[in-house]
Amino acid sequence: MDARLLHINPQATEPIYRQIAEQLRRLVSAGQLRGGDALPSVREVASTHAINPMTVSRAYSQLEAEGVLERLRGKGMVVAASAGTRRDSVAARMQQAEPLLQQLARHCHELELPADRVLARLQHLLAKEST
Repeated sequence: MDARLLHINPQATEPIYRQIAEQLRRLVSAGQLRGGDALPSVREVASTHAINPMTVSRAYSQLEAEGVLERLRGKGMVVAASAGTRRDSVAARMQQAEPLLQQLARHCHELELPADRVLARLQHLLAKEST
């Protein structure tokens, strides 16, 4: 995995270590990261994104405690074999996205945005992300 694949927003209200952990959980859940896949080193992620190495280490440690990642001597952090052997169902992955979808729906309702315009924009953004 390339450290540049992580999207970190320093201005977000969510702490950076949580942004990293959540993204890695989603990548494992979707099967984009599989058991044994190596993660970039703490230093590499910190350097690429100009963040404190302790922040990256905290995210990795949290995922290690959850059993999502494991530390291999001489190889660094990898996706745990038990975590990366399956791809979660679409329903399980949708459940992960549900809080954000609810927040988006609430914001759009408060802004009185037409649903068709919001859906068209979301489709555009999804298509853009997949390229």
